Amino acid sequence: MSRVVTIVGPTGTGKSRLALHLAKTFNGEIVNTDSRQVYRHMDIGTAKPTSEEIAAVPHHLFDIASPNEDFSLAQYQAMAYQAIEDIERRGKLPLMVGGSGLYVWAVVEGWEIPRVAPDPELRRRLEAKAAVAGKEALHRELVQIDPQAAERIDPRNLRRVIRAIEVAAGASAPLSRLKGKRPPPFQTLIIGLTAERQELYRRVDARVDEMVRQGLVGEVAKLLQMGYNLNLPALSGIGYRQIARYLNGGMTQAEAVQQIKTETHRFIRHQYMWFRLKDNRIRWFDIQDSGMEAAIDSLVAGFLSGEKDKKA
Repeated sequence: MSRVVTIVGPTGTGKSRLALHLAKTFNGEIVNTDSRQVYRHMDIGTAKPTSEEIAAVPHHLFDIASPNEDFSLAQYQAMAYQAIEDIERRGKLPLMVGGSGLYVWAVVEGWEIPRVAPDPELRRRLEAKAAVAGKEALHRELVQIDPQAAERIDPRNLRRVIRAIEVAAGASAPLSRLKGKRPPPFQTLIIGLTAERQELYRRVDARVDEMVRQGLVGEVAKLLQMGYNLNLPALSGIGYRQIARYLNGGMTQAEAVQQIKTETHRFIRHQYMWFRLKDNRIRWFDIQDSGMEAAIDSLVAGFLSGEKDKKA
């Protein structure tokens, strides 16, 4: 059976940096599992790999959709399997990297994603309801319909909440019950990167400041000039909506930057709901451990040599 290495963990732990190291060490190529990095024109705010990094190691599933495109989980899953198969066919190691739990587990666990077509009228009604009663009210509605799905969906992620309600209505069953699993034809080593919470917050705050220095404000201004609406799911991500509000006069730049940091802290807490420290499928490493890289190299080498099979 072929092998895939997956790197997960919260924002700011250096997943991309580790992926580059492993790709160079083990002749690998990188497959994106970040739900924001699939969109074009959104580079700084999503911390996409640089042109130098892409030149050094092949990267897949970045910049594959326009911000106004309705890009589904089912589409992503199909493209991820195709990318993995292509990488393996060329005798290289697929390295899945990113912090979007929905994307990671859909591929690793082989979710059988329900094929429920979008319902524009229902979406409009739910969006109007959220505009009046608030996103949390719509999430409470999802709790009543599908508590298992609601637990893993951030109440502020309106797009995910609406989609879960939409699927339940279209399929006459909760989304969580419809997701059967068909394990993919490869073994996966899942490496998790973590750190003390305050250290993660410190790193994220420094990264946000660096994004602003790199031109985040200009990137958001350009997206708005290109005609992309702030109501688009792609632009609802942390960073874009706060900077857009600043550009529209709704807050100062300092207030926008602080709000990005605060929201990212909250997002990190949510990511641990997808990647749990007690999940025995994930081999966790503390990024402050000086021996981390060598330990991971040894783990990956053993995995590729079949040590996991021998232990089993």
